[in-house]
Amino acid sequence: MKFMSSKNVLNFLYDKEADVLYVSKGSPSKTDTSDEEKDEVVVRRDHKTSEVRGLTIINFSKKASNKTLPINLPADISLESV
Repeated sequence: MKFMSSKNVLNFLYDKEADVLYVSKGSPSKTDTSDEEKDEVVVRRDHKTSEVRGLTIINFSKKASNKTLPINLPADISLESV
């Protein structure tokens, strides 16, 4: 998986085989920390500032079906911080 490196760009990558959507702000860092914040939503944060740097949404197509829209993310995550 390759992401654009600019910190001001949101990268979206969908892995159809795994049914996972990756959203990343800049390139992932080895020092980032990741935690599952909500059922099948993993949040990646800068280890020093706790700024959200990325999301991994597992079983994305099931969540994105008409029956389950919108996809509700944890309240402490906003696009402004991603």
